[in-house]
Amino acid sequence: MSANQSSFGINPGLIGRGIAVMVTLAGALYLWETQDLGNVLTNDWIDTHIKGQGLTGELLFVGLATLATGVGLPRQVVSGLAGYAFGLALGTGLALLGTILGCIGAFYYARLLARAPLQKKFSGRVRRLDSFLHDHPFSMTLLVRMLPVGSNVATNLAAGVSSIRAVPYFNGSALGYIPQTLIFALLGSGVAVDPALRISLSIILFVASGLLGVYLYRRFRHGKSLDKSIDEELGANTNAP
Repeated sequence: MSANQSSFGINPGLIGRGIAVMVTLAGALYLWETQDLGNVLTNDWIDTHIKGQGLTGELLFVGLATLATGVGLPRQVVSGLAGYAFGLALGTGLALLGTILGCIGAFYYARLLARAPLQKKFSGRVRRLDSFLHDHPFSMTLLVRMLPVGSNVATNLAAGVSSIRAVPYFNGSALGYIPQTLIFALLGSGVAVDPALRISLSIILFVASGLLGVYLYRRFRHGKSLDKSIDEELGANTNAP
């Protein structure tokens, strides 16, 4: 019997990871039910618990943003609420921090706890992402984050179970998150201050950043395809460099 197996022939590490996944999911469901998280991160809740609460409100928001983006809430929503609660500059910074922490959390959740089931469930996505990012993880991650399409949490989970190095992936994600975080924080801040001007500017900047992301993806993807459906949506020829 292997030293890594129990008397029942099962790897204890595998059992431990499975239990950790179950406990994590159960804890998340418990918090969702008991703390009424379904109503968190709405404007009314933000007004009551976040705005004007100083450092306490800022830390609470970052914690919620980390959890929300880590489990799949669109980062654009979090950024808009951050702009609404804290204004453009601080809102951008706090939303970016929460989104990055959510990225790191989802990545390591997949890598350390749920690698086997996620590899099985998302095998095709993992292979494509691994191939796309492996040789140039920082620059190619930056390309992915600047695209106006795709799922943030699915990308993080797939990256976590791939062979991609963590630090370049996180750095590329952080830099790539900035444009849309800033744009949606600007949009959120426009709810109370110069709404017509800020919302119009946000729309213009979003279109411009999206077009830039598509151009960079077409130009610098080194002939690789992130996903055929994404390539088709962006009008990118998968046979072209």
